[in-house]
This record gives sequence, structure tokens and C-alpha cells, in this order.
Amino acid sequence: MDTIAAIATGKAPVAIGVIRISGPETDAVVGRVFYPDCQKQFSALESRKFFMGRMLDTKGRVLDSGMAVRFSGPASYTGEDSAELHCHGSPVAMGELILALFAAGARQARPGEFTQRAFLNGKLDLTQAEAVIDLIEAESPAAARNAAKQLNGALGRSLSAVYESLTAIASQFYAVVDYPDEDIEDLDTERLASTLREADEVLGRLLATWSRGRLLKSGVRTAIIGRPNAGKSSLLNALAGFDRCLVTNVPGTTRDTVEESVLCGGALLRLIDTAGIRETDDPVEKLGVERSRAAVEGADLVLAVLDGAAEFTEEDRAILKLASRCPHWLLVLTKQDLRSGGAEVCGLSGEFSVSPGGIISLSSVTGQGLDALEAAVAALFPAGTEDAGSLLTDPRQADAVVRARAALCRGLDALRAGLTPDVVLADTEEAMGAIGELTGRIVKEDIVSAIFSRFCVGK
Repeated sequence: MDTIAAIATGKAPVAIGVIRISGPETDAVVGRVFYPDCQKQFSALESRKFFMGRMLDTKGRVLDSGMAVRFSGPASYTGEDSAELHCHGSPVAMGELILALFAAGARQARPGEFTQRAFLNGKLDLTQAEAVIDLIEAESPAAARNAAKQLNGALGRSLSAVYESLTAIASQFYAVVDYPDEDIEDLDTERLASTLREADEVLGRLLATWSRGRLLKSGVRTAIIGRPNAGKSSLLNALAGFDRCLVTNVPGTTRDTVEESVLCGGALLRLIDTAGIRETDDPVEKLGVERSRAAVEGADLVLAVLDGAAEFTEEDRAILKLASRCPHWLLVLTKQDLRSGGAEVCGLSGEFSVSPGGIISLSSVTGQGLDALEAAVAALFPAGTEDAGSLLTDPRQADAVVRARAALCRGLDALRAGLTPDVVLADTEEAMGAIGELTGRIVKEDIVSAIFSRFCVGK
């Protein structure tokens, strides 16, 4: 296997730059580039300890002074002999140093190749490997916590327990068939059914986390809808903390959807500021209104904005009716700093099934009421940690669990129909195959390639 190297800290200037090396020739490659101040050979340095030294370019000239650390395999991230060079984070200096490592016998690492080697060498399962990139890309504290716990094996452990229970009954069945003269207990039908039911229950609970895991990782698609000049763009700007949208007193200023990501109540909201919804003959504005309605159809959450300083209208009623089609929606009364009478909302809770706490009065100018909006969002999309690490966060994971459950259900149906255990075992092994794809026990090259294609170079 080749020895690989890559800059792990990217191409931007940083205080400290890190270059990673891994492979069978790591000691020899680094030893041609790094000379420790202690005058020892690099291969003789104690593993997992930093040593100061000089770093040389391709012509043997001193390029920088910095530190290096060895990681002897298999007790390393990749399971191979590995090393890191820590130098000043000049892109020029790091570029020259990586060229020196290439000249010494390493090659450029592909995106995700370090983690891919960790998987192939049994240091991580596929759920943990996916957690690495999820942790790098996390956009909220809750997403980072979930990825960190999944990297620690929380999801893999629950899946392994199911896999092992199915393996136990499959191995007993084949032992009875292959060794009929041995005193091996026959596979009990009730025990087989119980094992399949318990496995299905565990996978069912796991699959129930997919919706929350998807929102935790990808964010909550949130459509902000209302009449023109109701305060939608001002609300987005207030949540974003800067003037993302143009705000004027002229109705219809926003003609297209505008998107921004914000943290609100611990949840990552993918805010979509839409064009004001009203009847119009303007072809451009009409197109914007159509896009607004489409945004509602694809939203996880709708913020229905009413001008709290204006009278309630039939257009407002139509907007609330549209919002109520979404599984989660909140009614937001804006411009409370200007309100002297304003929109009357009595009776709306019952008419449109607004949940308790689902009507929020606020001012995007003063910030009054934004804390109530955050609390309402937190109640709808809790970022608790009680099951962190055990949430399905990827469509591949959810698909594998669905296929495993389908196979288990077929097996249980076969048992109820009185079919023999050998028929049921075919479904059991299919379920094991789906779980094996999820964790990487069963390696499919296309799945592995798809996962690691998301990684950056140096990880």
C-alpha cells in the first residue's frame, strides 16, 4: 500500500499548519524531510510524543522549524504507521513541505483516504466514518454532539447487538444441519420468533429517529410567508443578525425567495423569505407568489407572518389556511412596536389548530418577542442529548434499516404461516445483509466510494 500525505489544515493562512502522513514507509519518508533537534533518527523517536526539529525542502534547505509526532501502527487513526508535521501555517511553506514529502516517496492523499484506511483496517465502522464528515460539517452544537457520540460508536453498538442476535440463531441452524450427529439443540421456533421480534423492535425505534436526525443534520426548512409588507424580510434579518434582505415600505419589494441559515432555539433553521402572497396582475410578482406557495409545500416549518399593526384581512385568513397544511407552523404577529390596535387573533387558535404557544408577538426592530419565538421553535424541534449518537442522519442509513425491517417482517409472516425455519433463515440473512451494509461488515464498493467522496483532503 502507498504512503500518503496531505495538508490537513487547508490552503488558507493559519497559525499552525498540519500535514498528515500514513502508510508503510511513513518513518522513511518523514525521516528524509524532518531532522529532530535531539539528533535521533525519526524512526527511533518515541511514539505519540512531539519533537522539535528542522523541516527541509526538496533541495535540502531549511524551510521551517516545527514539531513532528509519530503514531506507530496499529495504534493510530488509520491503523498504519502515521505521522504529523506541525509547522507555521504559511500556505507557501506548507506547499513546499508537502512537495518535499512527495519527493521523499509519498503521494497525494485522495479526499477521505485517511478515514477510508481507518475503516478498511477495522479502526472504524461505516457509521463512525460517516460521523467524521458529519462532525466536520456540523452547523449546530446539537449536530456536533450527535456526530461526536456516533463517532464514539453509539449507533454502531446498537446495530451490532441486533446483528449478533441474528447471527446466533443463523449459526445454530447451520450447525444443526451441518453436524446432524452432534448433540446440538434444534432451533426452537418460539425462540426464533422472539429474536426476530426483538430485532424488529430495536430497528423500529431506530427508524423513528430518522426524521429528527435528518432535521438535526440538514436543518429545518422554514418558509416565512405573509402578505406584502407584513414584516417577513425584517424578521429574517432579525434572526440572521444582519440585513440579509432589502426592507422598504413599498409592498412587493421581495420578488423571489431569499434563503439564510440561522440557529434558533438550538435548531438550525434554513429560512426562506418568500414574496408576499396576494392577488396580483404583475407577471413577475405572480411568479414570486407561486414560488412562495411551493416553498410552503416543501417546508418542515412555516412562520405565518401577520402585520400586528394592521387589521386582519381575508388575505391573512387565506395565508393561515395555507400555513396550517404544514405539520409544524407558528403564527407571528410583527411590528409590535407600532401596534396601537392591530390584527385581532381571537378565535384563530381554534379555527386553524394553532398549538399552545404557537402565537408569538414580536418586534423585529426592538427584538421584543424573539425569545418567545426561540422557545416555540425549541419546543417543536428539541435538541436534547438523551439519544445523541443513536439518531439516523443519512438516507443510506434509513434505507438499510427499512430493508432490514422488511426482511424481518417477511420472516415473522413465514413463521406465522407455519413454514420451516430454513425458509425463515433466508429472510434473516437478508436482514443481516442490510445491517452489514450499514455498518460496513458487508463491504460494497459503490457505497464506500459514495461515503468517502464527501470528505475533504487530509481527513
